[in-house]
Amino acid sequence: MRVLLLDLDSTRPDHLGCYGYHRNTSPHIDRIAAEGVRFDNYYTSDAPCFPSRTALMTGRFGIHNGVVGHGGTAADVRHEGESRDFRSRLASESFPSLFRSAGMKTSLVSPFGERHTAWTFYAGFNEIYNTGKGGMESAEEVTPVVLEWLERNAEQDDWMLYVNYWDPHTPYRAPEEFGNPFKDDPLPEWITDDIFAAHREKVGPHSAHEINMYNNRVSPQYPRHPGELVDRNDLRRMIDGYDCGVRHMDDNIGMILNAMEKKGILDDTVIIITADHGENMGELGIYGEHGTADQATCRIPMIIRWPGCIAGHVDRGLHYHLDLPPTMAELLGLQQAPSWDGRSYADSILTGEDTGRDSLIISQCAHVCQRSVRFDEWLYIRTYHDGYHLFDKEMLFHIKDDIHELYNLAPARPDICREAAYRLLDWHDEMMMSMEHDVDPLWTVIREGGPYHAKGNLSEYAERLIESGRGRYVEELRKRHPQEN
Repeated sequence: MRVLLLDLDSTRPDHLGCYGYHRNTSPHIDRIAAEGVRFDNYYTSDAPCFPSRTALMTGRFGIHNGVVGHGGTAADVRHEGESRDFRSRLASESFPSLFRSAGMKTSLVSPFGERHTAWTFYAGFNEIYNTGKGGMESAEEVTPVVLEWLERNAEQDDWMLYVNYWDPHTPYRAPEEFGNPFKDDPLPEWITDDIFAAHREKVGPHSAHEINMYNNRVSPQYPRHPGELVDRNDLRRMIDGYDCGVRHMDDNIGMILNAMEKKGILDDTVIIITADHGENMGELGIYGEHGTADQATCRIPMIIRWPGCIAGHVDRGLHYHLDLPPTMAELLGLQQAPSWDGRSYADSILTGEDTGRDSLIISQCAHVCQRSVRFDEWLYIRTYHDGYHLFDKEMLFHIKDDIHELYNLAPARPDICREAAYRLLDWHDEMMMSMEHDVDPLWTVIREGGPYHAKGNLSEYAERLIESGRGRYVEELRKRHPQEN
């Protein structure tokens, strides 16, 4: 058996053609989707990058593995303590080690372990190819490494190759010679003039005035990435920059698929296409960041083409990305690791059966501290630290009719909020009762001063707000974050 896993950083599904996007961003990904199963309601349990990939590789929620942020105590995987053996559990219970248990060679093409000094991400791989730029790679720097690996290994049996692309991640980096295939395509219809004007009244990192987190500075090295959205030309530059990143990446994926086809192995290789998180492109007034526990950040693509299983199927059940390890275990005829929190959806791939969950709890503690509940047609967001965005404590969105989160229905639907809060409490009880520690790492982040990307920056940001004519928000920000006054 051969398995190719494509991990596409910051790729939101609704900017892919196979998920209904109106732009031709992903013809090669679309081809694989047509031959396999596309999961429409697939979410990372813990956003953004480091928490998400730690949850996938350990098979455990951030509240269990300890990693929910990008800095501080909650950016280290919890030690096993006295029970630790000569090797930690990761040696046998990491996601890659599953494939090694099946007798497969495991290879990784990614700089991610170095980017976040994360041994967790490397555990279980036989080979690691660090592309060397800590996530600033462009696809044309990654693809040659993959093609060289395939030239040496493609025709061997029993390997799993994990490839990490970065092009949809900020700053948008498609090379200048790539051009802009979308310059004449319409922008997403939902961002009307009125909505865009409302976005320009928002505050917070990566708002329309501060694409560069706390300021509007730009880099000549990344001409596709604006520093501020003043008008709709800037909005076009922003969205086109992201979409060009997706398309440039997809073109490179096409090169890999073509190489596999020439080697005669494409048709019988398992192909998995997914992401660590999505990207806010206007949702909640945020552009070019994955900083919330919402639909835009936490919903991710999942496409699995498993030769001999159903093709062209769409699964609409609710799933976590950490459900992938137990799913692969079942499909490979192996036992699920005892520490994993996930649940197999193998029958969705084998027969198209609905294996979805009743609800999901999704978390974010790197830019804000939020936990959210996704159930039925609702998304409930509870904010513990607003990351300087002035979010309401409770937000409720009817995802079916308001997928871009424009209308907070929490004041009008306290009944739905109560149900969501009960689901959140019930999940939290289960998590706390099923771990060796008695500390929720979300509260560790709060106690250590707040999320990594919104800690100690209020004074600088207050100056920026005053300079840009939005000083009226400073008092409320200081009231909410007295520890930074």
